[in-house]
Amino acid sequence: MHYQKAFLPEEFDRRVRDVKKRMEKAGLDLLVCQDPANMGWLTGYDSWSFYTPQAVLVHMTEEMPFWFGRPIDAKSATVTTNLPENNIVSFSETLVHHTDNHPFDDLCKLINSNGWGSNRIGVELDAHYYTARAHQHLVRGLPNAKFADSRELVNWARLIKSEAELVYMREAGQIISHTMREAIAQLKPGARDYEVVADVYRNQILGANGKFGDYTSLSPLLQIGEGTSTCHLTWSDQKVQDSGLVVMELGAARRHYTTPLTRTIHVGKPPQEVSRLASVIVEGGDLALEAAKPGVAVEEVAAVFQTVLKRNGYSKESRVGYSIGIAYPPDWGERTVSIRASETTPLQEGMCFHFQSGVWLDDFGAAISESFVVTPKGGERFCDVERRLIVVD
Repeated sequence: MHYQKAFLPEEFDRRVRDVKKRMEKAGLDLLVCQDPANMGWLTGYDSWSFYTPQAVLVHMTEEMPFWFGRPIDAKSATVTTNLPENNIVSFSETLVHHTDNHPFDDLCKLINSNGWGSNRIGVELDAHYYTARAHQHLVRGLPNAKFADSRELVNWARLIKSEAELVYMREAGQIISHTMREAIAQLKPGARDYEVVADVYRNQILGANGKFGDYTSLSPLLQIGEGTSTCHLTWSDQKVQDSGLVVMELGAARRHYTTPLTRTIHVGKPPQEVSRLASVIVEGGDLALEAAKPGVAVEEVAAVFQTVLKRNGYSKESRVGYSIGIAYPPDWGERTVSIRASETTPLQEGMCFHFQSGVWLDDFGAAISESFVVTPKGGERFCDVERRLIVVD
């Protein structure tokens, strides 16, 4: 079977070495990762199998990680990773959705058989797919182990992107730029919002410049009229009106590296209050990206944007951005750095963020967001859709 792996083996070797250094500093012997983005980042593993228990194990004394999962997914590990067959381990199929037993019972057997039963083990307590039941079975099956929350250890290792990763981020930026422009072109009076979204999905997958797109880790978000006063609505069967506001937050993924993008569109002549809010958002976002240089504390970038808002009589209590990179459902954030007050992490070249500049008022909202990478010249945008309130006549 021919499968084009996303990265050379040397890229994964470097990542594992980095994670082991972090493990040593955290006092961990063994790391159990169930976040599918972390599993993919560490090994290249890629399959829609995260709905069932699975894990990648990194041990300080082992050169390469172990993949652990369902038997019918083991071939996916063989195809998508460079792991040796001995490092690809399946649990018993009878444990799938078992009322009493659990796949992690077999994981405990694997850990014990390798002599790791008394290790200091880090687990991803806040990962979306690491369930309370999985943790319960792991703790019960390894009574001599010392467990600790790994506190997004691998997520933090992912924060600075390699040049190979940035290739995919830029390609995703090209895909979402094309997808957003095509979606805006569909916003004609009478068009149904689900028709617009159907076209979004088509363009996300068809990609751009001969590069296909993967499924995104978050569905398209589309709000019309008063729905723009909130930010996470999807679609129904609303019609685009002869005059009114539309906000679309869309993303594209290239080998699961994701670039989100938001644009605000007004059908017909926009009211002054809408135009004013959009112009303030654009001004604040432009200045924030200019400030996003290596060595600058993240909170300083947030302050630049907040200062522009406050000067114009607006406020935004939620964060104004977050780190991005490789992502799987249900979220495209890395769950590490947020662009907000009190975030003192210094920016470094190669960090990638979604600057989500949305402001939601009582009756309407607007957002003109950007995905960017930190460079010595400031935030370099991955997308090239015009930064303005887009008016559709």
